[in-house]
Amino acid sequence: MCNLYGKNWKREKLLQHIGDIRQIADVRLSELSNGPGRGVRVADFKTGSGFAFTVLIDRGMDIGEASYNGMPVAFQSPGGIKHSSYYEPEDAGWLRNFHGGWLNTCGLTNVGLSGKDEIGNFEMHGRASNLPATLISYGGRWQDNEYELWLEASIRETSFFGFDMQLTRRFSTRLGESHLKIEDSIENLSAKESPFMLLYHCNFGFPLVAQGSRLVLSQSSVRPRDDIAKKGMQNHLIMESPQPGYDEQVFFHDPNTDTQGHVTAAIVNDELSIAGFVSFRKHELPNLIEWKQMGSKEYVLGLEPANCLVLGREYERQQRTLHTLLPGEVRKTVLCLGAMSGETDVRELVNNIQNKKSVLNVVK
Repeated sequence: MCNLYGKNWKREKLLQHIGDIRQIADVRLSELSNGPGRGVRVADFKTGSGFAFTVLIDRGMDIGEASYNGMPVAFQSPGGIKHSSYYEPEDAGWLRNFHGGWLNTCGLTNVGLSGKDEIGNFEMHGRASNLPATLISYGGRWQDNEYELWLEASIRETSFFGFDMQLTRRFSTRLGESHLKIEDSIENLSAKESPFMLLYHCNFGFPLVAQGSRLVLSQSSVRPRDDIAKKGMQNHLIMESPQPGYDEQVFFHDPNTDTQGHVTAAIVNDELSIAGFVSFRKHELPNLIEWKQMGSKEYVLGLEPANCLVLGREYERQQRTLHTLLPGEVRKTVLCLGAMSGETDVRELVNNIQNKKSVLNVVK
């Protein structure tokens, strides 16, 4: 049974009204044909609920645009989508190819600052977002009265004499839903132990992010990354209007879980009665990093579940917090991204987060 247009539908009854389910819900593969994004394969999802998003297959299986009822929820950087061939690994060259988007994958062997450690150089935020993927499968199918849309693909970060890490990712959503699930499996294919750092750079933008919008989460503690962030601690959960010359503020949250072990954080715009959220399992991704960037034309809130911080691989090694994978070892993560609108549903989402209750009964 799926909920569409305020009514619950059984498969047989719904299909009497249409010639093809793709009239309502679809995942469509295409390729960008102009500008610096030329050659990037994309997959456009629509679920029939007003929820739509675009997977950038050849940009690390990131998510570019995302919208709900025609309203964008994701931030887009000035550079837009560029082909991975434009990637510059030196120093902060990663920023030249940063498309923003609802999801930007950081890793797999470094997150945060570039640098050098005992095993060699590492690039800012790693190479994952700039790796083209191998498409495994995609499409839509009925499972009893529910219609699932999915895409599965993999990227491989490898070099001769170096690391050999593979990330296999599966996106899934269903007819009538306004959220998606991302299931990742990361495997060390080499014959030696490898560092493993992973961060999901989830970027929310205007009009969801606006003056007075608020970040909602349950947390045990929060600390600023540096002195700049320390000055903004008092208002770290409240968004300001765009400001010229704003210096980014980064906060490290220790979030609480609900009864099922999930963490959910939401950005809520009470004036528009809309919310966007990210949900994940804390035992897989113990850190939640807030990137608050209130700059004019650089106006974005990043919510970033991770197994590390954003201070680079050498810092994690020094702190003895660096995750590694043994040869053949596999780690799995599950991440959920979604949006909703309506005063009642948004209020219930906020109450459940604050009271450490599951949000699954709220998410449509």
